[in-house]
Amino acid sequence: MTGAAKEQKPGGGSGPIFGRGPLGGQLGLPVEKAKNFKGTLQRLLSYLKPRRLQLLTVFLMAVFSMAFSTVSPKILGLATTRLFAGILLKLKHVPGAQVDYHYILQIIMLLAGLYLFSSFFSYIQQYLMAGIAQKTVFAMRNDINEKLARLPLSYFDANTHGEILSRVTNDVDNIATTLQQSMTQLITSVITIAGVVIMMLTISPVMSLIAFIILPLSFLLTANITKRSQNYFAAQQQELGELNGHVEEMYGGHTIVKAFGYEKQSLDRFNRINERLYTAGWKAQFVSGLIMPLINFISNIGYVLVCVTGGILVAKEKLEIGDVQAFIQYSRQFTMPIVQTANIANIIQSTAASAERVFELLDAAEEIPDKKEALNIESPQGAVRFHNVNFGYKKDTILIENMNLDVEPGQTIAIVGPTGAGKTTLVNLLMRFYEINNGKITLDGVDIRDLQRGSLRMIFGMVLQDTWLFHGTIRDNIAYGRKDATEEEIVQAARAAHADHFIRTLPDGYATVLNEEATNISQGQKQLLTIARAILANPAILILDEATSSVDTRTELLIQKAMTALLQGKTSFVIAHRLSTIRDADLILVMDSGRIIEKGTHAELLAKGRFYADLYNSQFAGQENQAVSV
Repeated sequence: MTGAAKEQKPGGGSGPIFGRGPLGGQLGLPVEKAKNFKGTLQRLLSYLKPRRLQLLTVFLMAVFSMAFSTVSPKILGLATTRLFAGILLKLKHVPGAQVDYHYILQIIMLLAGLYLFSSFFSYIQQYLMAGIAQKTVFAMRNDINEKLARLPLSYFDANTHGEILSRVTNDVDNIATTLQQSMTQLITSVITIAGVVIMMLTISPVMSLIAFIILPLSFLLTANITKRSQNYFAAQQQELGELNGHVEEMYGGHTIVKAFGYEKQSLDRFNRINERLYTAGWKAQFVSGLIMPLINFISNIGYVLVCVTGGILVAKEKLEIGDVQAFIQYSRQFTMPIVQTANIANIIQSTAASAERVFELLDAAEEIPDKKEALNIESPQGAVRFHNVNFGYKKDTILIENMNLDVEPGQTIAIVGPTGAGKTTLVNLLMRFYEINNGKITLDGVDIRDLQRGSLRMIFGMVLQDTWLFHGTIRDNIAYGRKDATEEEIVQAARAAHADHFIRTLPDGYATVLNEEATNISQGQKQLLTIARAILANPAILILDEATSSVDTRTELLIQKAMTALLQGKTSFVIAHRLSTIRDADLILVMDSGRIIEKGTHAELLAKGRFYADLYNSQFAGQENQAVSV
């Protein structure tokens, strides 16, 4: 992580953390846009096709809700007109003149009914849309989950876990939020605009013209301010990302910072970045904060013009006073849906960008599917053969070239060599995590490409240098490879891995719950648990990739004895840097640049006095069993 690391919002979009701008913080913010907006939107809408009938119902509910809500000011104007007429007649001292309260009461009752129906239909609309959104996203998550199971290991090697998780969680959540909230708001806003325009035109085309002239001024002003504020928001995001990166680095390396006395320099740098963030954030919020006051100012000018024009028309008896009141209400309702629609347009852009990232994952190249007639080896013996195997992570760069290797059942094969020699690659090819370019790998005489992947990988047990334990009890972690294991078998496996003693010293023993990163036990203890897991699984072929790298020398010797007993009658591949751990191997393969340059027993290779002998002697020139990375 560098100091310039960028802070990202869900969906990959960017936005301020220290406060939001007006209108929900959308206007003025830089919006991430999809590369292919139209195509992405069409594909996203295809997820809604199975729910077309429900969407139509949502639309109709919105129409009914807005219809009842939109007609209300016009009806309220009737009551105002009748009330004004009664008061005017009284002021003129017309005999028998009085206010028609009965009529006004009927209008009030009618309005109450209209608002009640409007709320009811609005509730139905929201309820249905929530169901549509969640079912749509449920289907999308299912597609993603199934896709992840079909992706090759190369995809996860090429993309960081954080990036994949961001697409699966943040981007999908962004889509769900848009479907459930913004989609409903968009439908409502569009219908409201249409209804209000119709009602305004029916009341007075002249006053409508005034309202429509004022509207473009608001848009021009908003667009101009938004353009200016985007630069400040972009600067704010850049400084925020740098600040977050610096804080994460300093807290992540807190011990090193203290040890080297870097506190003052760290604090000075924090203050410099924080000052720049304050300046950029203040400018961004100030400029974007001008939008609503200026819009209100223009709206108020329009409001004054409408009122004056309405008063003139009432004075000339060309318009009822209740209609003027209704028109003023409509003019107030007219601006906000338009601003909301413009705001939602930005949200949809961001959502399309999120959807595009999700679809990129769904369109990623999948691993070659199993053949329809794929085989399953019921009783594997462990005979492995590499025949003229060629492989490269990139098509134009070959790492392993023309490799030939015969492994008999029960043999222990040690693989040594410098970093990047192809040791782990050999194991990845054997378990078919990657597909070979040419040649053939067989297991008990069967091409591994003719076997079911699940069946093939069940034959292997792996203990890696990088331990992996999940959030759960120690008992469940050991039994990960054998769900039907008994308590006695779990304890026996732990004893064989010399993990039983430390497990029993824990407060809850085998019921101790490991946290998400398993940081409540040491690295060496984690490795002992992974070894116990492999022992319990009892596979036909074992792969040990520097399996004892995190344990002390005494425990390592004990584990070696346990492994010797475990490996009896099993084929095993041992990747080792500490050459002292593989002296008893049946066959040692020395790899360099993807080729096997030497092979033989420990004694035979030392006698040759070549590459292996140089490696071995370099490790033990100083002192026996010194672990030196090669």
